[in-house]
Amino acid sequence: MMKTAGQIAEIKQSLKQKGVEYCIGAYVDIHGVPKGKVVPIEHLPQMAAGSERYTGYALDGLGQLPNEDELTSVPDLDHIIQLPWEPKIAWMPADNHFQGKPYELNTRVALQNVLSQANKMGYGFNLGIECEIYLLKRDEDGSLSVPEKDNKLTKPCYDLQGFVDQFAWLDKVSTTINELGWDLYSLDHEDGNSQFEFDFNYADALTSCDRFIFFRFMAKHYAKELGLVATTMPKPFPDKTGTGAHFNMSLYDLKTGDNLFKHQAGSNDDPWGLGLSETGYHFIGGLLKHGRALCAAFAPTVNSYKRLVRQGAMSYFSWAPVFNSWGSNNRTNAVRVPAGGGRCESRNADGAVNPYLAATLALAAGLEGIREKIDPRQPNEDNLYAISEAERKARGIDFLPQNLLEAVEAFDSDPFVEATLGKALKDEFVKYKLQEWNSYHLHVSQWEIDRYSTIF
Repeated sequence: MMKTAGQIAEIKQSLKQKGVEYCIGAYVDIHGVPKGKVVPIEHLPQMAAGSERYTGYALDGLGQLPNEDELTSVPDLDHIIQLPWEPKIAWMPADNHFQGKPYELNTRVALQNVLSQANKMGYGFNLGIECEIYLLKRDEDGSLSVPEKDNKLTKPCYDLQGFVDQFAWLDKVSTTINELGWDLYSLDHEDGNSQFEFDFNYADALTSCDRFIFFRFMAKHYAKELGLVATTMPKPFPDKTGTGAHFNMSLYDLKTGDNLFKHQAGSNDDPWGLGLSETGYHFIGGLLKHGRALCAAFAPTVNSYKRLVRQGAMSYFSWAPVFNSWGSNNRTNAVRVPAGGGRCESRNADGAVNPYLAATLALAAGLEGIREKIDPRQPNEDNLYAISEAERKARGIDFLPQNLLEAVEAFDSDPFVEATLGKALKDEFVKYKLQEWNSYHLHVSQWEIDRYSTIF
């Protein structure tokens, strides 16, 4: 919401009293990587009016040519974070504008557009993102490895020794999360060696996306302080679990704040007994209808599809979804309804996600499911990794895309994507992701040299 001159002056004065000397208006490119300029606090009023101009051609996915007028960035003054490790700097999520209007190729703007559609239907959109992340060291040859040499467990999930070994970093990240008011309620050693998960409270979707962008930035900073590398890369090791960023979603009533996905006792709108309302089931129906197209936004890199496998090089199942399916508290589905109901979880989202883009498409798909009363059909309760091809086909379950090219083709061919994002943003995403695929496809890897150079 735009602020008056008086409100901006009050914010400026408050920040100065806290020791802030500089402001960052952090918008993101198509990949969800934050960009921006640094402005002295005295120029906050000008910055808030869009004084900072950017050459869009210098950035990925903002759709400009060298001859075009610059973009501006307008900071969101309702979501300011004073950097805990450098309190002279205030971080402000920002939106790109073009010639005085919100810029349609900015993914944060796209999310706000779909949120407005939801608001007109009487809905707000709550989102919680589970933050999985590896803490690693960079070896002399440039490769990544686990910092603690004795962290070699085959199944290190919930391992307390591995947790305590990295407590200095975990404590810094956790303390910061709570000081920012995000309400950390759980953290643990995850399923990969030196992999961890931070779970903090859900919020409205825009706030949660802003927090996820800052989380990645903050976690990397604290790792560098210790001479380590924090990464949310989807699959840094072929034989270890990948890095998810599961989206936990629900709608709420704008007037009452009530959770509209929660089954109400005494009503008959929960045919599968999962604690979900009819609205929630229809939302899932929309997610599944467009599930293959959404996968490109949830899992947006070449590396993402090395995570979305049943087992791969691991000694046990990967936990990552392979099918465009749904079920109850069953982690082999792409969409599940956790115990207790009241929300649904998309499990194909990974740590490389641009959260604004993924949330935009997920919400739009869910709203379509509600409008069209799309039935998700019977939930899948068994281990989908182990079912036969005949059983899969009998249930009408499709595979999720199995590589980035397949995902981008599904994204490009679904009219829903262009209807939601507009042609320009859709085409930018497709262009950059096809470039990424082609670059990967043309690269000759060490694996190929080792395999083919001596036998042919």
